[in-house]
Amino acid sequence: MSRTALRICPLCEATCGLTLTIDGTRVTHARGDRDDVFSQGFICPKGASFGAVDSDPDRLRTPLVRRDGELREATWAEAFDAVAAGVRPVVEGHGPNSVGVVLGNPNVHTMAGALYPPLLLAGLGTRSVFTASTVDQMPKHVSSGLLFGDANAIPVPDLDHTDHLILIGANPLESNGSLCTAPDFPGKLKALKARGGTLVVIDPRRTRTAKLADRHIAVRPGTDALLLAAMARVLYDEGLVEPAPHVRGVEELAPQLAEFTPEAVAEACDVDAGVIRTLARELAAAPTAAVYGRIGSCTVPHGTLASWLVDVLNILTGNLDRPGGALFPQAATDKTPRPAGPGRGFALGRWHSRVSRHPEAKGELPLSALAEEIDTATEEGEPVRALIVVAANPVLSAPDGDRLDKALGSLDFMVSVDPYLNETSRHADVVLPPPPPSQSPHHDFAFNTLAVRNQVRYTRPAIPLEPGRMAETEILARLILAVTGMHGADPAAVDQMVIDQTLGKAVEEPHSPVHGGDPRELAGRLTGDTGPERRLDMMLRLGPYGDGFGVRPDGLSLEKLLAHPHGIDLGPLRPRLPQPLKTRSGEVELLPGPIADDLPRLRAALAERPVGLVLVGRRHLRSNNSWMHNVPALTGGSNRCTLHLHPEDAERLGVEDGAAVRVKGAGGEVVAPAEVTDAIRRGVVSLPHGWGHNRPGIRLSHASTDPGVNVNQLLDGRLLDPLSGNAVLNGVPVEVAPVGSAAPSAVTEKLTALT
Repeated sequence: MSRTALRICPLCEATCGLTLTIDGTRVTHARGDRDDVFSQGFICPKGASFGAVDSDPDRLRTPLVRRDGELREATWAEAFDAVAAGVRPVVEGHGPNSVGVVLGNPNVHTMAGALYPPLLLAGLGTRSVFTASTVDQMPKHVSSGLLFGDANAIPVPDLDHTDHLILIGANPLESNGSLCTAPDFPGKLKALKARGGTLVVIDPRRTRTAKLADRHIAVRPGTDALLLAAMARVLYDEGLVEPAPHVRGVEELAPQLAEFTPEAVAEACDVDAGVIRTLARELAAAPTAAVYGRIGSCTVPHGTLASWLVDVLNILTGNLDRPGGALFPQAATDKTPRPAGPGRGFALGRWHSRVSRHPEAKGELPLSALAEEIDTATEEGEPVRALIVVAANPVLSAPDGDRLDKALGSLDFMVSVDPYLNETSRHADVVLPPPPPSQSPHHDFAFNTLAVRNQVRYTRPAIPLEPGRMAETEILARLILAVTGMHGADPAAVDQMVIDQTLGKAVEEPHSPVHGGDPRELAGRLTGDTGPERRLDMMLRLGPYGDGFGVRPDGLSLEKLLAHPHGIDLGPLRPRLPQPLKTRSGEVELLPGPIADDLPRLRAALAERPVGLVLVGRRHLRSNNSWMHNVPALTGGSNRCTLHLHPEDAERLGVEDGAAVRVKGAGGEVVAPAEVTDAIRRGVVSLPHGWGHNRPGIRLSHASTDPGVNVNQLLDGRLLDPLSGNAVLNGVPVEVAPVGSAAPSAVTEKLTALT
C-alpha cells in the first residue's frame, strides 16, 4: 500500500519541496509540494527523478575495504578499523598536513555534510584542505570577505521585487541558480518581465536564459571584469554614483578605474562602447536593480575582480541592501546576531601550498594543486600521503585528471565517503557509502544563507534506514573519531561535544538570549530524536528567529518546525547593514588592498586578444556536475557531451555537425562529437562539465555506456585566479580539428593567419 512523505530536494541549490509517493521502501513518484512555503509546487526534471536517483542499483550498500589489492565488501566495524589503522600512522609519523581532505559539492546538499566536516578539519589540524569551491565559487567568497569582512556574507538579488536585473556568466534556467537559492528561477524571471522589469544577460552563449532576456550581450569569454569596470567608470563620469550607506572608499575608487573607459575595453570585450554606456545608464536609472554574477564570471583569470565589481555596481547605484536590489539573507540557523561594529576582517594567504606556494583562501588551497601536493617532493614539508575524500570526484572536477588519477594511486592510504565507486573513489582503500536521500533527514544550512526569501524547513527521513545501512551523520562522526585518535568512542559524543562547547560560549556572550544561563540545564532542554536534531534545535533556538530557550515564546525551535511540515515563512529579504559587516572599519570597504594590488593585472588585459578558439563550459538542467549521469531518465536527448561551435568556425575548420573532432589544450586532448550551433558566438567552443566516465574499475553501468569526455583534461592546472586560487575553466585557448585532419598545431597556424 502506497503512502506519501515530504522531502526537500537535495539535487540542486533550488531546494524545492517534494511530495514523494512510497510503495513499501521504494520511492515510486515525486511531485512538487504545492504547500511548501518556499517552492510552492515547483519541480524540475531532477526533482521529478528523485526516485530513480534514490534507487540507483549501482549505489553501494555496504562498506568496501581493499584487501590484496581489491576492494571487497566489509562490515562497518572492519571499515572503521581500517580507517584508523591507515590514517593515524600517517598523522603521527609525518604530521597533520600530510593528510589531505577533499570536500565535494554534495556536502552542502546534506545535513551531515554541513555539520561534520568542520569538526573533521579541526580534529585533524591539517592545512591540506581542498574543496569544490576553488573550481566554482571561491572568487565570490574572497570578494565578499574583502568587501564585507565575512567570506560567507554574499548578497543575493531580490528577484521578487527588482525592476532591473543583470545576469553575467549565469544561466539559471539550466542551473536553477547558484549562490542564489531560488525555487522556480525561470518563473521569477518571467514575473520580472511581466511587471515591466528588464532582464539583461551577459554571456558568450545564447543560453535558454539569454533567450528570455530583453538584452543579450555576447561578451568575449574572460573579459567580464573589463566590461563591469567600464560600466563603473561610466557611473563616475556621468555623475550617476549614489552609493549605498555604510560604505567607505567611494572617492578613492574613481581614479583606480580611470583607464577602463568603454572605448578602451570595447575591443577586448567585443562589446560596442555605446552598448556599455547604455548598460550603465539603464542600471543607474532603474527604480531598483541588481547585478548577479556566477560561475562564468568566477572561473576566469580575473574572477575575484569580476565578483568584486558585481557588488561595486550594486553599491555605487545604491542598490546594495535595499529591497529590489541585492540583500543579505538571514537564515534561521545563523548565529545570534551580534551588535553592529568593527570585526576581525578577512585575511588572505595566512599559509601557502607546499609546491607552488599558492596562498590559502578561506582556509583552503586550490584543488588544482592537489596532484602536485601528492606527487611532488620538496624540501619544505611533507607531501600529502593520505587523503580523505568526502562526496567529491576531483578526477573529473579538477584540471588534469590524468595526473591526479596517477597521484591518487601513489598514496599510502585513502578513504572515500561516497555512494558510488567512481573515477576517484576507485582508488580508495576504504569506501564508506551513505544511504540514499530518502533515508536521510534534510535541512539546508548553507543554502538558506543564500535564499531569496527567508524561510525555514526540515524533513525527517521519508524511509527508515535499511538493515545494514548507517546514517551519513554517524558515518562522519565515526570517521572523525577514527582519524583523530578516538576510534571506538561513542559517536554520540561528537554531537554532545559541539552542544557543550556552543552553549558554553553562548552563555558568556552579552548579546546572547541565554547570557548568564547554565549550559547543562540548557542542553537538557534540547529536543530531537538524534544528536543532529538536537544540534539543529540548539541552532534554531539561538538563532535570529529563535525562542532563546523560552526568552521569546513565539520564536523558533525544532518542536515548532516539526509542527509545520511544509516550512515556516520568515518574510522577504530586509535591509540588514551594518550588522552583517565584520570588516575592521565596521563599514563596507569598497577598495580593499588586495583588490587594488590586482587591478594592474586587469589593466594589462586591455591589450590582450585571443588567438584562435577559446573554450567555455556549460550546464544542463538534468545534471549537476558528475552526479547524475548514471540515471537513465536524466541523460540522453539534449543532455549530451558534445562540442558546441559556431557555423562559421565549423566551416573554416572543415567540421561537420555530428562529426568527431579533436580538442587540444595545455593539459591534453579529447575527442568529442561536434554540435554546430549559432547559439554560441564566433571564436568560442563549449564542452559540458562532469563527463568522462570511462576509467577502469568504476561501477557506473549506465554512465559507462555513454561516458563522454572530461573537459578538465584540456587544462594543466596552471591557470588560476591569483587572489582566490580558483581554476580558470573559461576563456582558455584550445585547438580544434576534425579527427583525421591536420594536426591541431597546423589548425592554430591557419586560424592565426585568418584572424
